[in-house]
Amino acid sequence: MNGIEVFDGHNDAVQYISDYKPGGRDFLARSEAGHLDLPRAIEGHLVGGLFALYAYPEHKPENDLTQTSDGYEVRYAEALNEDYARRLIDAQLHAMNGLIRRSDGRMRLATSVDDINAARASSAFAVVLHMEGAEAIGPDLDYLHVLHAAGLRSLGPVWSRPNIFGYGVPFAYPRSPDTGPGLTDAGRNLVKSCNALGVMIDLSHLNERGFWDVAALSTAPLVATHACAHALCPSTRNLTDRQLDAIRDTDGVIGFNLAVYDIRTDAHLDADTPLDMVVRHIEYLIDRMGADRVALGSDFDGTVISRHIRDASGLPHLFDAMRKAGFDEPTLRKFAFDNWLRVFGLTWPS
Repeated sequence: MNGIEVFDGHNDAVQYISDYKPGGRDFLARSEAGHLDLPRAIEGHLVGGLFALYAYPEHKPENDLTQTSDGYEVRYAEALNEDYARRLIDAQLHAMNGLIRRSDGRMRLATSVDDINAARASSAFAVVLHMEGAEAIGPDLDYLHVLHAAGLRSLGPVWSRPNIFGYGVPFAYPRSPDTGPGLTDAGRNLVKSCNALGVMIDLSHLNERGFWDVAALSTAPLVATHACAHALCPSTRNLTDRQLDAIRDTDGVIGFNLAVYDIRTDAHLDADTPLDMVVRHIEYLIDRMGADRVALGSDFDGTVISRHIRDASGLPHLFDAMRKAGFDEPTLRKFAFDNWLRVFGLTWPS
């Protein structure tokens, strides 16, 4: 297998690392649990990625998944208290800094394109901090500046629940992503502040009206770090052709989500999803948006992926399947690495 180097646009590994979760996985040791640790990243030629800080709700709704006659609906989680969310984010940030220190140079915090390239040149794994849902940030946005100073370079204003900044898109199939109101006034201020700081805005969990509110306000390329095409799988979490076109027209990027239920036309939670089905979805995105605007946003440790990839060590299987489908090497390199660095360069201050 050709060892093409990969930068990944989204993972949820922070939630499972031993530095944050007692009894969790040591990210520096190989595990068979979950999708991602440093040894498996190295085996899969993964050289860096966006690591999501995320505050889980204190109480998960009971019976939150409802099977419908033709699909499913998932109830919103409750809105989070700002102080509670901030405690969790502070603890995750502390854990990630501790993990990077423990790595003895094998992992590096990256806050610029130069940092990512320097880490790659020295065979270190580049960690870019992302936050999924801005509940820990108050309306004064002071904590946004604290996080930026600590290295945050990507932010999703909402997860799939409401907060003071806007309305996340609930999980449902088949359903339009146009599920309710968009950004609030506080959300508009957040977008402007992210633009001023050079924090990338992630549209992945916003509903459609929120997406268009960001598109009308933002001076940066539009980015969804982990999503798929609604035309192929009409999940609320997927983007319509019109949304894909908007990302294309701003020279942005969509990170292709490996979640099988957002790839499959039937949205089944089936790990036996074949790689040719995965590749056909990638083909649709590239045909629609161009080879410069589709990258990988795996959602490792946050979803169910095809067993034919299994985990980060199996990424070469995906690239081999893409080659067999006719993708050339320049397109593979763009999908694997170059497109993320291009959009970072357009978003982050030099």
